[in-house]
Amino acid sequence: MYSKFTRFLVANISVCVLLLSSSNELMAQADFGKATKINKDWHFKLGDQAEAATTEKLDRSWQAVQLPHDWSVRQPLSPSLASATGYLPGGIGWYHKQIFVDANQQGKQLYIYFEGVYNRSEVFVNGRSLGKRPNGYVSFMYDLTPHLKYGAENTIAVRVDHTQDADSRWYTGSGIYRDVWLVQANKVHLEPWGLYVYPEVNKNKGTLKIETPVQNHSNHVANVQVTHTLVDAAGKTVTKKTTKLNVPSNGKQAINSTLEVRDPELWDLDNPTLYTLQTTITQDGQIVDQSSVRTGFRTYTFDPNTGFALNGVGMKVKGVCLHHDAGVLGAAVYPEVWRRRLLQLKSIGVNAIRTSHNPQASSLYALCDELGMLVMNEAFDEWEFPKRKWLSGWNVGTPGFQGAFDYFEEWGERDLADMVRRDRNHLSIFAWSIGNEVDYPNDPYSHPVLDGGQGSGFTQPIFGGYRKDAPDAMRLGDIAKRLAAVVRQHDQSRPITAGLAGVAMSNETAYPGVLDIAGYNYTESRYVEDHAKYPERVIYGSENRHDYGAWKAVTENEHIFGQFLWTGIDYLGESGRWPSRGFYSGLLDFAGFMKPRGYYRASLWSDEPMAYLGTYPVQGGGAATDTWSLLEAEQGGKKDQAPSMDAWPVWNYQEGQQIRVVSYSNAPKVYLELNGRKIGEEKSADDRHGIVYWDIPYAAGNLTVIGLDESGREIVRHSLQTSKRSYALKVIEDAKQTVAADGGLAQISVQIVDEDGVIVPMADDEITCQIVGPGTLLGMEAGNNSDMSDYTDNQQRAFKGKMMVYVRANGKPSEKIQVRLSAPWLQSAEVAIALQ
Repeated sequence: MYSKFTRFLVANISVCVLLLSSSNELMAQADFGKATKINKDWHFKLGDQAEAATTEKLDRSWQAVQLPHDWSVRQPLSPSLASATGYLPGGIGWYHKQIFVDANQQGKQLYIYFEGVYNRSEVFVNGRSLGKRPNGYVSFMYDLTPHLKYGAENTIAVRVDHTQDADSRWYTGSGIYRDVWLVQANKVHLEPWGLYVYPEVNKNKGTLKIETPVQNHSNHVANVQVTHTLVDAAGKTVTKKTTKLNVPSNGKQAINSTLEVRDPELWDLDNPTLYTLQTTITQDGQIVDQSSVRTGFRTYTFDPNTGFALNGVGMKVKGVCLHHDAGVLGAAVYPEVWRRRLLQLKSIGVNAIRTSHNPQASSLYALCDELGMLVMNEAFDEWEFPKRKWLSGWNVGTPGFQGAFDYFEEWGERDLADMVRRDRNHLSIFAWSIGNEVDYPNDPYSHPVLDGGQGSGFTQPIFGGYRKDAPDAMRLGDIAKRLAAVVRQHDQSRPITAGLAGVAMSNETAYPGVLDIAGYNYTESRYVEDHAKYPERVIYGSENRHDYGAWKAVTENEHIFGQFLWTGIDYLGESGRWPSRGFYSGLLDFAGFMKPRGYYRASLWSDEPMAYLGTYPVQGGGAATDTWSLLEAEQGGKKDQAPSMDAWPVWNYQEGQQIRVVSYSNAPKVYLELNGRKIGEEKSADDRHGIVYWDIPYAAGNLTVIGLDESGREIVRHSLQTSKRSYALKVIEDAKQTVAADGGLAQISVQIVDEDGVIVPMADDEITCQIVGPGTLLGMEAGNNSDMSDYTDNQQRAFKGKMMVYVRANGKPSEKIQVRLSAPWLQSAEVAIALQ
């Protein structure tokens, strides 16, 4: 029986494929001209090619691909590769595309806009290099205009150099893994990423402050009119303003405008009301450029004593850290996948994300604007020196030291500026992070305080003590000041932060003082001490384990405004010893399915009444199997005694076997029923770990937990049913889905059930996928961290009785795709995907 909480969750997921954004151009964030997505009809070849930049005709060795494309995730995993990046390879790859430019386009400006290429890319048009961009996470644009052939085909070639395949602590992917756009503009147009819109609210009046820079590529002064029109969510014009502007020849000019709105609807987490600012540039009565930006009104404050308030209402930030990959899809970005994931996280009480540890795709921020999720946007994981990159397993063996440090001095400030300029119009972003754990003690910076001693904050030497030959930690403050100045140049409306790993060491430097709000990674023990020592410092948990004590450190200290769990979703890389695909501490797994600790977090964070049951044998240890989870389990006591937050919903054991039954619930009291008979007493969650548990002998049948309110009235329940043998495959969401015909992604969730329709929670049958119609199978993701087989073919073993299948459409509206899922000895299932 589903609880109200679970029904809510399933209902949200089932409609996710129908809730696509109505405007791809809004997601592009080019903010000028006419942007056309050019993801189709690219060709790819792995390996360096001497003549690839000038080649016009390709031989058969080039593979036809559609963007987004991540070549690494489609290669074999190997224990000889780096664990840091998930035992997957990098290399060098080339991309080619032909673009026909009509002769009547002469006199126009034509740009190519890449949302993300990992990494060290170089772009060519007709054999001429347009430039290089080493950072694989920033978006960038090149002007094609001077190099085009009109009335002819033009060759776009992109070289991607990821030979430093262990250059990150997590999986990065390789290739053109985000969208690419062709942007056509007139000689007079808005400056790319130049339009800057930020709101202010004072009592019942909202004010939009707008900076509008206009570029003029002609040889004459451009006399233009700039019109700003604010439209509400219902499409009604709220206010409008027109200003005259003279733009010098081959130059640019900006105007500053304000629009005022009486009693605006505020954007908040429950009602994320968005307005649209339409900007139109007219010259001689003709429209020469226009842009639409989603915006709105909200306020936030940070106080060192009372924490965070949104629109004047104090709240705790319940955040998660998120990397950018999606299991079998690798780094390739599909907004549909992230919509489903964000809805899952939001349904269990998550209200904020931290982009760990780099800017992500524009579509992610647009989704957070729309759904009501706060975003801490982060730029870097390392600055001028490399960190350790584990090669044989997390914290195992001898590390490597590849990284992004070699181009930081030349590109770091520009990369940061481009992140801020691209993303600053998103209402959801409430802070800019200039770095994560760049102050990790002796990795690489060091300071005499690490030797320990009286008043140092340490009782013994830390990480080998002070290393005189290591980089001086005092450098951190100077670099932070430079980066903070870059952020403030482009946006002064949000605070600057960073995730501090070595707080006691950093406190000896100027680094924390540069920050407006200071993030503490895994340093809850210093919350009270540092609040007393630095009373003006705003403190929060920028990276935290999932244990109950870490959350109590937030709820029991008013001045701590929230935490960001490591992590919200399992991610590839930062793997343990082979076999291990990635880091396994997420609330959701690689497939986006809820894990037990997701339900545990709901018991702490959700406002909806919820209850969940999980089990594991008393003898033989707890449910946690990976190193990180075992570490968290120990926070509440000995790992064989503390109830686990990783207990799976299984009720299939040997008769009489002693089983630990745990319940995660936000009900004041819960009790247990076995086959309709109450067993054990009513209990409340233990204050040491936030979990209720019973140790009982197993008996087949129905196990139910019932949650009661303060008056003893039932408010929620959750049941487990002993399953029989695997019998059939069942699509657990809508069997009929509708996706965009050209590139839309269908997400098909499959369960293995018995003859009564009960999920078989330990089933691992091999499922085969067959597709008829204009669709491409991108992969089958089961979420199993230790299965190192090929997830991109059409056969894959289920995990915990589940599977997610991704099918991309490449057809025309009104066509259909039929997907057939089968497994030996089981009834098959079919899914119809309609294209629109």
